[in-house]
Amino acid sequence: MTGPKETRRGNSVAEAEVAELFDSIAPVYDRVNTLMTAGGDGRWRRAAAAATELRSGQSAVDVACGTGKLSATLAARVGPFGRVVGVDLAPAMVATAQAANPDLVQLSFQVANALALPFDDATFDAATIAFGLRNLADFEAGFGELARVVRPGGRVVCLELSVPPQRGWGRFFRGSFGRLAPLVAGAFGQGRTYRYLPSSLDGFPDAVSLAATMRAAGLVEVGFRRLALGAVALHVGRAPDLRRPGA
Repeated sequence: MTGPKETRRGNSVAEAEVAELFDSIAPVYDRVNTLMTAGGDGRWRRAAAAATELRSGQSAVDVACGTGKLSATLAARVGPFGRVVGVDLAPAMVATAQAANPDLVQLSFQVANALALPFDDATFDAATIAFGLRNLADFEAGFGELARVVRPGGRVVCLELSVPPQRGWGRFFRGSFGRLAPLVAGAFGQGRTYRYLPSSLDGFPDAVSLAATMRAAGLVEVGFRRLALGAVALHVGRAPDLRRPGA
């Protein structure tokens, strides 16, 4: 009998390999996600956008933006006088996001590494990462970069898959996700590629541990809530404002 897997501090798959994988699934990514989640992915992204508390005219960076669905939701919140930048390591994902959002003047996309964002300190009012943290080589460093580019007092929001805390349901979820993702993706000719995504949950920090990782990266007032019976977690932290007592 084997014990529980050790919690990982980052993804062991090379960045170039991860980028190549997501380049290959860019054309089917949105359709597969919507089918696998029965449309829940849209609700979760809206919850993540609301958690930023962005207002008209403000700015955000959406890291590991994929096809730009969350980026576009953030752009709707900040309006035409705001600014949202979506970044991703996979060029095909960025190209797909650009093609899907040609008319939003406040929204742009670029290829960039989540662990070395090409922005000055304190550039944005909020930073988000949705279903991308699992792919980073260093989770704490990823949160550190998000915190760095957010202005003091700004919010960092992470939407990510999680393993439900209940043992029975958690085991069932892990097993069914491992079978469902390749099965659904197989209908689009990507079943083999989608085997990576369930395996990326192996050893990934649970929601409580992930909150501790955010605090270790320098974020304050960190909290989270579970969605989809614990299969998804929405974490929120704030970049410290040294002018405020207790920050």
